[in-house]
Amino acid sequence: MALLKLDIYAVRNILKESILPAPTMNFIVGDNASGKSAIIEAIFILGRAKSYRSASIKSVINFAQHFLIVSGQILEANGSHTHIGIQLDNKSFCCRINQQTIQKKSELAYALPLQIIHPKSYELLDAGPQYRREFLDWGVFNYNENFLLAWRNFKKALLQRNTILKSKDVKQLNVWDKELVYYGTIVNNHRQAYLEKFKPVFLIIINQFLNLEDIDLKIIPGWNTKNEFKQALNDDLNMDLRYGFTHSGPHRADIQLLVGNRLAKDVVSRGQLKLLVLSLKLAQVQLLADEQGALGCFLIDDFAAELDAINRAKLLHFLSNMGCQVFITATDITHLGDLTKLNNYKMFHVEHGNIKQV
Repeated sequence: MALLKLDIYAVRNILKESILPAPTMNFIVGDNASGKSAIIEAIFILGRAKSYRSASIKSVINFAQHFLIVSGQILEANGSHTHIGIQLDNKSFCCRINQQTIQKKSELAYALPLQIIHPKSYELLDAGPQYRREFLDWGVFNYNENFLLAWRNFKKALLQRNTILKSKDVKQLNVWDKELVYYGTIVNNHRQAYLEKFKPVFLIIINQFLNLEDIDLKIIPGWNTKNEFKQALNDDLNMDLRYGFTHSGPHRADIQLLVGNRLAKDVVSRGQLKLLVLSLKLAQVQLLADEQGALGCFLIDDFAAELDAINRAKLLHFLSNMGCQVFITATDITHLGDLTKLNNYKMFHVEHGNIKQV
């Protein structure tokens, strides 16, 4: 899979631009605030229908416009072409795939799977469990098509159960407990199955960047695993009624990255932690390629900000061998290192929101 054409309208300081990316490596160079990160953001919006830089889409839309549009032409692995486009404003979402209007953002994510590294990405192992759940579930979502329906049904049951807990009307609780346990168990099983496939891929990749022994990945399912999920709900009932929400379940799950049976964030250096996060992200894309032959886009915003020259060179070498489409931003071409061994890459220069291929 590769993005053959990208059209951007009213994304931050980019008023209207089109680029024809290379199917492999694409480098985007420009001064700070030139608009290079806006290109990465536009691609991310095309695949996720949201920004990674701002919770509100209003701040992403060019100040002189009322909406933004991003569209693209995608070359599929089988040689066919897919056309996707999205229009966003403060209140509405409009998306079309091959001229057909779609209602679910998940269809965008399947059409253009992408993973991103940006400065805040390196907080993955330091931040709260929600971010690690989102990271894990992106992988499960792309790996197993049955996961999304189970997760949606679980969230529906969770919402109903929490509503009952707030009303203190426990008569209906048993019905929603059964739904919660049924779909929650499916969600947890999908996550566990994915991690079993993911972990060996991750360990191979991290060994290319770091020499660390006794690395492990574990899922904390969201309840005390000494008991079944149903028993955990029963044990928590008084507490759940007191606070008005469900304390145990897959919605409270987490993943732990361990080094020597201790949390990695507590024992490795800051630089090593960044390489661990980078390897986690790379492993998701690699597993997708290994299992489904589908290589999405890998986006890296501010290439030099978090990696030293040696590890930047290792990363470029790994990405070029992986064969996925990559977009990388940097403030200076020298930050990209030696590009002479790369084939079929493109370089773009951005200034005041204007993009030119070098």
